[in-house]
Amino acid sequence: MTEATLPEAALSQAALSQTSVPLLDSDVLRTFVAIAECGSFTRAARQVFRTPSALSMQIKRLEETLGQALFVREARQVRLTPEGEVLLGYGRRLLKLNEEAVTQFLAPSMAGRLGFGTTDDVGTRILPGVLAQFARSHPAVQVDVVVGSSREMLARLDAGELDLVLVTAGNPGQEPRGEIVHSEPLVWAGREGGVAAQRSPLPVALAHQGCAWRGMALEALNRAGLSFRIAYSCEHCAGQEAAMIADLAVSPFPQSLVRPPLRRIDPDLLPPLGEYQLTLVKRHDVGEACETLVGHVMAAFRSY
Repeated sequence: MTEATLPEAALSQAALSQTSVPLLDSDVLRTFVAIAECGSFTRAARQVFRTPSALSMQIKRLEETLGQALFVREARQVRLTPEGEVLLGYGRRLLKLNEEAVTQFLAPSMAGRLGFGTTDDVGTRILPGVLAQFARSHPAVQVDVVVGSSREMLARLDAGELDLVLVTAGNPGQEPRGEIVHSEPLVWAGREGGVAAQRSPLPVALAHQGCAWRGMALEALNRAGLSFRIAYSCEHCAGQEAAMIADLAVSPFPQSLVRPPLRRIDPDLLPPLGEYQLTLVKRHDVGEACETLVGHVMAAFRSY
């Protein structure tokens, strides 16, 4: 059979195969945008709840599809190539258009408001990814985020002001509640190249009274018989971090939050502190939207 006698449908398919261009997958675009905005495969992986190696494979396939290098890999970060900068603009617009189209035709399952309380530590680090994911599935539900002490968050939950709280476990006078969703070592940290850890008495920056970190640190120092002074007492962990960066004190800190210019102090120099835990506590009468948010929080910590 010659080309002239090919059925019209076959000719149309042949023409389509010759003129079609690859389509950009929205999931891959979302990964690309996340990496570009975070400047790191590792940080972006936490946002999209995948492993860095999975993200690396996605970007490799995207670069092969477009025939262009999109990132320049450096020691501690990645940055966009000129071609990557161009794609970033397209990617953001395509993702926004995709969300608008879905929202236009799929009415949200519910509307309303949720109150979510968290402490000022590891909990705030997972919020961007969690809230973005929840907004895609429940665009008409407003989430009010409140940051404060564990004691304050639990009191507001019991008063009906919040639906869900992420709090530190083991605070003095705080009965075990909820489900443990995260556990990691609490370590001594200080300024990279600093001298605070060599001073005597040891200057320490601690959280406010009633915080588990403070109790764990004081118990460890007293048990070891070390001479110390409380140089700073802070309501939020940002205050402890500022004291460490200024090399004015050392501080107990979750291991995952110890990043340059901070460093973990040699475990042989100061006594061990033990494990730091976060628990997720919710009201008994929460609805489907809150349960979805709970699922996103737990998934975020599984990949943290």
